[in-house]
Amino acid sequence: MTGVPDITLNNGVTIPQLGFGVFQIPPEDTKEATALALDVGYRHIDTAQMYGNEAGVGEAVRASGLDRSEVFITSKLDNGAHAHDDALAAFDKTLATLDLDYLDLFLIHWPMPTVSDYAETWKAMEAMYAGGRVRAIGVSNFQTNHLNRLAAECTVIPAVNQIEIHPYLTNETVRSFCAEHGIAVEAWSPIAQGGVLEDPTITAIAERVGRTSAQVTLRWHLQRGDIVFPKSVTESRVRENFALFDFELGDDDVAAISALNKDERTGPDPDVFGS
Repeated sequence: MTGVPDITLNNGVTIPQLGFGVFQIPPEDTKEATALALDVGYRHIDTAQMYGNEAGVGEAVRASGLDRSEVFITSKLDNGAHAHDDALAAFDKTLATLDLDYLDLFLIHWPMPTVSDYAETWKAMEAMYAGGRVRAIGVSNFQTNHLNRLAAECTVIPAVNQIEIHPYLTNETVRSFCAEHGIAVEAWSPIAQGGVLEDPTITAIAERVGRTSAQVTLRWHLQRGDIVFPKSVTESRVRENFALFDFELGDDDVAAISALNKDERTGPDPDVFGS
């Protein structure tokens, strides 16, 4: 149990289950942070147009000496580019900013149901996928009603749905729907922005297994099947977050952490965000 396992997406593409997120990393620091992650062993980097730091990710990957095929790179569509042609142009801009020939995964960042037509946006995503410069397409922050509409009106099933998940928001309804429909689930805010780290249930498990609360929480995600990408710019934390594959939680531990659910979000409600 020393290597990062892969998850096979519904189109056969594989994605490392553990990645490195660059949300809120300043653009000027992103190259260094991503380079550190690649040096530690991460081979999955998650960025977005809205983060403003795609360029640093691309620079770090090109400078790493790794073959492009060894690094799985995700970006996400800006909320202001949901119109069909705007989405296509935004995708071209992401490739140019990363300075890469292709992307591994591109996501609609938010459904924005009150201000845009995410089904039309998804049709633009399908066109990108058909063009061959992105290996898989997916969504982020989509609820079951949003996913059902895509299934009714579109052709390609999303490969991924990236949603907020942590012990205080287990998001089981969406996770179960995705499991039933072959959509891999990625967890953002996996430790609730640090909000779960002092939880007595988690700290007790951490003390018993000789790990940190963050490691226990991330291991909980992995054993439940979530794809997860913690973010840190501190070298010790980056390394700590990668050291998840030489221990396991018992079934009772996983269940106890899952039982902490409060339906408590750290981010916006996807049904109303953008209104």
